[in-house]
Amino acid sequence: MTQPDSPQHRPGQLALDLGHRPSHAEDDFIVGDGNRMAHAHILSYPDWPGPLTLLEGPASSGKSHLARVWAERAGATYVMPGTVDELSRSGGERPLVVEDADRAGYEETALFHLINQSMRDGRPTLLTARIPVASWPFATDDLKSRARLAARFDVAVSDDIQLSQMFVKLFGDRQVAVEPRLIAFIVARMERSPEEAVALTQLMDRMALERGTAITRSIAAEVLRQRGVGRDDAQMELELADEAEEDERD
Repeated sequence: MTQPDSPQHRPGQLALDLGHRPSHAEDDFIVGDGNRMAHAHILSYPDWPGPLTLLEGPASSGKSHLARVWAERAGATYVMPGTVDELSRSGGERPLVVEDADRAGYEETALFHLINQSMRDGRPTLLTARIPVASWPFATDDLKSRARLAARFDVAVSDDIQLSQMFVKLFGDRQVAVEPRLIAFIVARMERSPEEAVALTQLMDRMALERGTAITRSIAAEVLRQRGVGRDDAQMELELADEAEEDERD
């Protein structure tokens, strides 16, 4: 990893987002109360009670990670908006993953026939969605009535421990080391959602790169305030000053 005093990390220089690849390895999935049943169901394959499974939860909650774990275990094919019609007509028994069934732009009739075929032939199919089936943006209730027959599992980040573990993974994916007390500082103040954890990680990493420093609590506090969750009052200013002094002592 590039050292902070290298040219790429000098203060004031534009930080280039070189990209990073999140790990979707099975061992890297963070199990908590909000996803334990979904995780157990994925690992129980092929002993499923029926062919259809639906994972439902907000963005960045771990649905895609679980889908990837299952796809590798089952040898599944990923369905895309451009392939759903062909797959619905060709049939077969190879397992399928349909990500973002509620918002990816799938053609309604083709997706309906695909789910029907999976149910008729016992073809294992895993769907993911952010919102309940009743709110899926389709014109008729035919597709939604079929999706309601799926074994449904919530996927959510449920507590401080799981949020903290999520930050460890997010920073690790970016090859950034942070101290546990910094993560505790963020978790205690942030809006409690996996989407916010992803946004905070990206912003803190970018700010640290632009300034040529490690990620400090002062950076974390500044990013939190930018996101509208820090207290914009005299007490917050006092906390920031105390944190800056402690960072300097460290």
